[in-house]
Amino acid sequence: MKIILAQQNYHIGHFEENTRKMREAIQIAKAQQADLIVFSELSVCAYPPRDFLEFDDFIERCLQVVEILKEDSHGLGILLGCPSRNPVREGKDLFNSAYLLHEGEIQSIVHKTLLPTYDVFDENRYFEPAYTWSVMPFKGKKLAVTICEDIWNLGDNPLYRICPMDQLIQQNPDVMINLSASPFDYTHVEDRLAILKANVSKYQLPLLYCNTVGSQTEIVFDGGSLVMDAQCNLVAEGAYFKEDLISVHLQDDGRFLEPVVRPAADIPDHELNPITYQAELHIDRIHEALITGIRDYFRKMGFTKAILGSSGGIDSAVTLALACEALGAENVTALLMPSQFSTGQSVDDAVALSARLKNPYHIIAIKPIFDAFMTQLEPIYGDLPFNVAEENIQARSPG
Repeated sequence: MKIILAQQNYHIGHFEENTRKMREAIQIAKAQQADLIVFSELSVCAYPPRDFLEFDDFIERCLQVVEILKEDSHGLGILLGCPSRNPVREGKDLFNSAYLLHEGEIQSIVHKTLLPTYDVFDENRYFEPAYTWSVMPFKGKKLAVTICEDIWNLGDNPLYRICPMDQLIQQNPDVMINLSASPFDYTHVEDRLAILKANVSKYQLPLLYCNTVGSQTEIVFDGGSLVMDAQCNLVAEGAYFKEDLISVHLQDDGRFLEPVVRPAADIPDHELNPITYQAELHIDRIHEALITGIRDYFRKMGFTKAILGSSGGIDSAVTLALACEALGAENVTALLMPSQFSTGQSVDDAVALSARLKNPYHIIAIKPIFDAFMTQLEPIYGDLPFNVAEENIQARSPG
């Protein structure tokens, strides 16, 4: 069975763009004669949709995408993420679901069990947890399909009472597939590898993990989709911070045709603290995450240009360099706003930085603005000594 993981950058609520991306990947999968293509968690609408889920027309648009993609499922299985309605009156109105489309029909739907409600997650606000668990039959195989957090509990997480794979393993599945939207953290690469290894070790099954990529306002997703064989060897790894299609061949004996990329012995164990995996802070990953966050925020909000203050200090220098890399130097204007408290070197440094980055800049001295405030306030301040009040006026003059 040839399986393709579609690691894509979606736009919350931009159904036309998301559908176009998915259909392009589907056409590539068909051209490569794949049997199954897997998309990430809530791929039809992008993750996290948050309060858009409260609007019925938003859910209708999600389901319309499923109807469109059903027509593309002739000759190819399509596994995607989409909200689904809860038919039971009690509980939340929606499930966070995975749909299997094939031959023009919805063949199976499974729901997410573990709904994270911590850090950037607030899923319990919107979704009802699954209360039944079934494998998805597909081309003579049984697929144990889970959604993101579902594989992060191996029975050792006190937040949850259920371990979904413990339920699914009783039905003798052939492979585990996880649809994910796992945000960036500078040690999360090792953490994901460790949790996949722990699942494979426990259930003795190959595991395919499809993550999303890109930024949604303040949350950055780094991609890095993974495929691991039943011996905990890594056989495929998606790109980080960019879209990617990962193709593998799962044979009838549960092995992959692809050679091992990283042996099990080199993959960290789940019991270890991920910070201990690497001594360094992975500055390269943090840099890519910042660039992705800036670029996607501007693109998805429809912005093309930025203006920022440049003081000659390290904070504004790093910000300006990142903005120029993400948006193009020609689209970033720096404002140098020296005052009577600025040193000549700080101004020179800010000018030199813009000269190197080749971004436009303006020098607007704020001493006249500060002096105007002081002139207006002179009757009140009188001959009181200079203190924090004047300092605050100076600090706010650039605004």
